[in-house]
Amino acid sequence: MTETKPKLQYETNTQRQNVLPVIIVAAGNSTRMQGTNKQFSELSGIPVIIRTLLAFESCDMISRIILVTRTEDIFSLQMLGTKYGISKLTDIVCGGNSRQESVLKGFARIATDEKNVLIHDGARPLVTDEIIRRVAEGLINHMAVTCAVKLKDTVKQVDEKGKVITTPDRSSLVSVQTPQGVRKDEYLNAVQKAEDVSVFTDDMSVMESAGYEVYTVEGNYKNIKITTPEDIAVAQALLEEETL
Repeated sequence: MTETKPKLQYETNTQRQNVLPVIIVAAGNSTRMQGTNKQFSELSGIPVIIRTLLAFESCDMISRIILVTRTEDIFSLQMLGTKYGISKLTDIVCGGNSRQESVLKGFARIATDEKNVLIHDGARPLVTDEIIRRVAEGLINHMAVTCAVKLKDTVKQVDEKGKVITTPDRSSLVSVQTPQGVRKDEYLNAVQKAEDVSVFTDDMSVMESAGYEVYTVEGNYKNIKITTPEDIAVAQALLEEETL
């Protein structure tokens, strides 16, 4: 199988100053999905990954989409992209051995004149246009931005035996989601400073490790990540709720 190559005709800087590319990471092995590839699981008849792609396809702040996936899924995703008219899907590339390595595979397709980048989990199909805009607009004044929601539950820090060590103040804690946005050059600088990018679970942690300030914008509790079969049922219920 071969990877797709960029085909976008780039616009002038003036035309593109308010738009930016997104890297969508969908290269995981769905280990907690009991043998099901979550990207191809359907929500109201449409695959999870296609719902994710469509959210960015319809947002006028997104110039193009770079999809990072498993080698064996490239052809299927090319076919699905065509079937559902994902015109902004300019690149489909093979992922790495960790999430952050996959993100860097996507960064390899970012053009020199593309200064800001969004990064999103392919398994978050309920992301809204409003959330995408908040993160993108946050990059106007900041180098690293993520959407997030306040925690609803009390959080306990425990030791390896399950004994509670402390109870953090919930009012200062948030649950981080995607998309996350970064200034391209600063992100690549942070990666160079890191000894091992595979230890990071999100892109904001990469920026934090290099000393960059990270800011949050309001996310949405419906912007869930599909991780287990139960999450498919929850996402389906949320979709049905929107149609009532």
